[in-house]
Amino acid sequence: MRIIALFLICLQLIACTTTEKQNTLSATEQEENWQLLFDGQSLQGWHIYNKGTVESKWVAHNGELVCDPKKKESIFGDLVTDKTYQDFELKLEWKVNRGGNSGIFVNVMEDSIYAATFATGLEMQLLDNENAEKRHQIDSTHWAGCLYAVDCIASNSKPRPYGQWNESRIVQKNGKVSFWLNGKLTFEQETQIESFQEMVKSSGMKAYPDFAKYPSGKIALQNHTDSIAFRNIKIREL
Repeated sequence: MRIIALFLICLQLIACTTTEKQNTLSATEQEENWQLLFDGQSLQGWHIYNKGTVESKWVAHNGELVCDPKKKESIFGDLVTDKTYQDFELKLEWKVNRGGNSGIFVNVMEDSIYAATFATGLEMQLLDNENAEKRHQIDSTHWAGCLYAVDCIASNSKPRPYGQWNESRIVQKNGKVSFWLNGKLTFEQETQIESFQEMVKSSGMKAYPDFAKYPSGKIALQNHTDSIAFRNIKIREL
């Protein structure tokens, strides 16, 4: 019994240590000028796209930034950073429930002339590929880690099973954008050149004339009809 008790105490200590490490910067990250975009406790530094700091489906809970579509007395809306970014490296962790669907956007222009973040921002798709809607399963540009509805290195779209944490990384420098999912490159293009704009014109985003036109903008997290959780959201400007 004493051995079992000691084992349980060790497990608790390990769990506590793991929790404490979330949403913090290591000494190396601090030296490399990384900044936290989520403090693990609040929505400080974020607001709802085109609506400001209104009550929304987004909450900070148990060290996670969570979108809960079932939350009452609150509005739907994508969460965007207060700050604008141009050349940067972004990394974060995310998880969805069975069949879950969400996204991370970069270069979002916040303006009342745009009804949604996807009208301008490039979206890294977040998805439970295996249990997603059929329309997503049959289109590889809709898979996790891809530039939604435009382009994808489909063979590298390998999200972990729903309920498990995935690591995403986005790098933008001098107009070149790269998406990484769980250590594998899922998209990379020079976005401010004519050939890419021609690709967009023949893609599922052709209905949005200002999509991918801006070389800088805000970062956004999508409020979908599914729940999504994020943690360890970190950025460094290049």
